[in-house]
Amino acid sequence: EQPTLLRLKHIIGDDSNAPIIPKSKSAWWRGVKQGKYPQPIKRVSNTTVWRSDDIQQLVDKLCAGENG
Repeated sequence: EQPTLLRLKHIIGDDSNAPIIPKSKSAWWRGVKQGKYPQPIKRVSNTTVWRSDDIQQLVDKLCAGENG
């Protein structure tokens, strides 16, 4: 089964989406650059997404207190 693809607004939240990981946009991108957060997948038309299973692994690590 293919994982769901999530846009940044689904991960960090916005006006209409509750956050999975409550971070600011700049903090999220800093974490991606530092390798703390999963690398995105670039899609057509300037869309960036993350695999839902990668985000779930990150949530599991954060809940275990491993980083964040």
